[in-house]
Amino acid sequence: MPIIAVTCGEPAGIGPEISLKAAWEMRARVQTVLIGNAALLSQLAAQIDPSMCVAAVDRQALELPENQISVIDVALDADVVRGRLDARNGRFVLQTLDIAIEGALQHRFDAIVTAPLQKSTINDCGIPFTGHTEYLAEKTATPQVVMMLAGGTPRPLRVALATTHLPLKDVPAAITFDSLMRTITIIHHDLQAKFGLPHPRILAAGLNPHAGENGYLGREEIDIIAPALAAARNKGIDVSGPYPADTLFQPKYLENADCVLAMYHDQGLPVLKHASFGRGVNITLGLPIIRTSVDHGTALDIAAKGLGHADHGSMIEAIKLAASMAAASAHSQA
Repeated sequence: MPIIAVTCGEPAGIGPEISLKAAWEMRARVQTVLIGNAALLSQLAAQIDPSMCVAAVDRQALELPENQISVIDVALDADVVRGRLDARNGRFVLQTLDIAIEGALQHRFDAIVTAPLQKSTINDCGIPFTGHTEYLAEKTATPQVVMMLAGGTPRPLRVALATTHLPLKDVPAAITFDSLMRTITIIHHDLQAKFGLPHPRILAAGLNPHAGENGYLGREEIDIIAPALAAARNKGIDVSGPYPADTLFQPKYLENADCVLAMYHDQGLPVLKHASFGRGVNITLGLPIIRTSVDHGTALDIAAKGLGHADHGSMIEAIKLAASMAAASAHSQA
């Protein structure tokens, strides 16, 4: 079975609860190692289900007991009150990430899954932090990563982004020939190497309404996007477009597609989240390791209500996909 490390995220949010529930539910299929505070997780496990057994394990030896939830223990800097942030625990959250990244780079973990964290808490403890994705890229010395979300049934919809968390006014300048070429190349490579798709097909959206309507509604499609797609095709990548985004997300286009490349965050993700919210998975492409995550935030309001209100469906899907990607990656390297 694959060994998947799960960072439990912000301790005052729903991350610890959904991590425990998912690890317990998946224990017969995946060897899940939670990275968090063992005492906190043990306390929560006893309240969630008295049959849950939590066992602390050594981060180097990783001797994983059967029918128990393995935990790599990380010390908290402050007591946890569910639903209430405490900046003193910002360093704790980063330490769980560091342990997961180190273990994945050293091949002790086959993949990592991240529960949601609170960016403000980490910044408030004096550490500049913009997000999981950027931190993973920095720690693995990866020059460019690509954000992809996946979900929906029966055929999963995958949406990758050419730009991510930018104000809309800054998006056009961020879309360049070179950046699009790098993005498309990363998507193509990881669909092959980490998803086991030998001949992936990518559909690219335009930037402007009606994909620019032959230049009347903008020239980015003519001057940048179409030339980049043509250059990618010349490298043997099956990418087509640019298509008008308002008509692209139809079954007749998607039924033979493996991924849609959207030009900005709110162009592609509303469709994906409508199809799969609560069961969607966030994937970071381009890294030397496999990383998936849930499709939601820390949900402090839900955590404050007490245990039993958090839905762990997205965490289940994130662990499943991480295990599937680990198997595909091992097969491609064999």
